[in-house]
Amino acid sequence: MGTTYSIKAIPIEKNMDTQILKIGIDSVLFSLDKQMSTWDPNSEISQFNLTHSTEPYVISESFRMVVKEALDVSEKTDGFFDITVFDLMGIWGFGPDPNSGIPDQKQVETVLSYTGYEKISVTDKAVIKEHPQTKLDLNAIAKGYAVDEVFHFLQSKGFTDLFVEIGGEVQCSGRNQLNKSWSIGIENPSGGNTSNQIFAGIVYLDDGAVATSGNYRNVVDLNGNTLGHTINPKTGYPIQTNVLSVTVLSNSCMVADAWATALMVMDYETGLKRVTENSDIKAIWILDKKDGSRYIAKSVGTKIDDSIYEIIG
Repeated sequence: MGTTYSIKAIPIEKNMDTQILKIGIDSVLFSLDKQMSTWDPNSEISQFNLTHSTEPYVISESFRMVVKEALDVSEKTDGFFDITVFDLMGIWGFGPDPNSGIPDQKQVETVLSYTGYEKISVTDKAVIKEHPQTKLDLNAIAKGYAVDEVFHFLQSKGFTDLFVEIGGEVQCSGRNQLNKSWSIGIENPSGGNTSNQIFAGIVYLDDGAVATSGNYRNVVDLNGNTLGHTINPKTGYPIQTNVLSVTVLSNSCMVADAWATALMVMDYETGLKRVTENSDIKAIWILDKKDGSRYIAKSVGTKIDDSIYEIIG
């Protein structure tokens, strides 16, 4: 997945063989990588992307579940979350097979003609593309699913005080070694008036998942304007927004991961409305003011501590 993982757990017995646990964890991650990694040309998703068939394409159950959840989030966000953006990412210089340079409008329109979550459907055992050129990119949801799977694997081994993190996405339960709630730092986006601070705030959890999406690291230059890697699947262009990052809290890291990406595409007002409509998620936004200062907005019932910015909501 091109990232690291970190696991913290209170031992359930003395002298546990952590090497055996690590082998089990790595086997879970390897299996998911072989299913959903677009960076592996032999993975299930890469083979699906290569086919031009519009007949049902049989896939593994985990792959199918992730696609099904992705389509559900797409419906709830009116298409702001979309897993058919593989070629859109590519023409903007992102992903495993990126183009160089900036695409012209005709290129964008061509790719948009075969993207859109409505062009993908799922059956009990298969996924179907309605257009032969449609390709999937699960990078905005598969990592969260991997967190959930590793978490459930460790739960099956008897762990109850548990913290699983992959590339910044987290699922946790119980308490830490000090018998306190797990603390998850929200990274302070680069730039601004407080760029010397590592964290913008801290979320404390006894149970649940946290995922953050930011738009300030992976960037392209468009006529002198720095644009983030978040592509609006409706327009085909990188977003221009004052939303620097969105952190989503949910019971599922897969859900949190997908929603964090979707909310990055929306403006804050639209995002807040969507979050308010869905009781299974909460959200925290870091917003940029034109004067270089920033503030934090949050949905009702969301708690964040030790913030270096003004908090509203």
